[in-house]
Amino acid sequence: MEHEVYVPFPVGTVRQALTEPERVARCVPGVQLDADAAPRSPVGRLRLRIGSSTITYRGTLTVSAAADDGPGDAGAVPAVTVEAKGTEARGDGSVALTLAVRLSPATEPGRGTTLTCSGTVHGDGRLTEAGDQAAETAGRRLLDRFAENLAADLRQRPVAGQAGADGPAKSAAEAAGPTASDTEVPPSAKAPGGDADAGAADIGDEAEGVEDLDAGDAEDASHAARDLHPEHAYGHEADDLAPAEAAHARRTMIGRSAEEVDHAPPRGRYAPVPAPEPNGTSAVLRWAAPAAAVVLASAVVVGRVLRRRR
Repeated sequence: MEHEVYVPFPVGTVRQALTEPERVARCVPGVQLDADAAPRSPVGRLRLRIGSSTITYRGTLTVSAAADDGPGDAGAVPAVTVEAKGTEARGDGSVALTLAVRLSPATEPGRGTTLTCSGTVHGDGRLTEAGDQAAETAGRRLLDRFAENLAADLRQRPVAGQAGADGPAKSAAEAAGPTASDTEVPPSAKAPGGDADAGAADIGDEAEGVEDLDAGDAEDASHAARDLHPEHAYGHEADDLAPAEAAHARRTMIGRSAEEVDHAPPRGRYAPVPAPEPNGTSAVLRWAAPAAAVVLASAVVVGRVLRRRR
């Protein structure tokens, strides 16, 4: 199988990243690495979905790269070989992968690196039951997601020693930076003398206008402002203009917190009707009981008198 993927980083950065076994292992989608693994020998579990089934393998991954003597023919650099071996977590099947990754500069869809992956897979168990077509589709999907994870990992964890190429490849216009025509110059920087003098003159005029006002003019201006907005005035004049209830409410709210004002009961015409006193019924009963006793006694006396006459 052979498949190409794109990574938006320079060739040197991508190749150095591929020589780090831990980075390569954590970029494989569906992998869960062991925390106690030896350096440069990642060990973990891989959940691989093939067709309608999911297979979990437990194994190791190794990376080997030839000496980098500079770009070769057509700008290509020495390939990186990735080998992985694993066994099924539930079953007796096993799998072995040998993948050769060739790196070459790319210009589409942008400046970056093209990874040409070619390799072979040998396995038995549940992998053979899936079929060649399903296994090839799963492998291509795995490589596409690996390239995306590798680009994201390079953004978060740049490789060491690549200060000039630790970010995504930029176009020539972006690398050149902003030009003189694109840079905005503040108006104050263009003519510092003229604008500063104008501002100083305005401030001076305002200061002179303030000095010309005497105490009488200031008092007249205050009264004029109160006449225009009487609701903003304070004192006895505002109380005369506002209704009595509003003035009373304002005087009672002064010095009280916002929470107290919000929970204060309404007053005046909006005050709730007081509930009847609970002792009103007892007062009626207090007078009704003696009256009923008198009526009953009178009826008894009248009955006895009438009985004697007969």
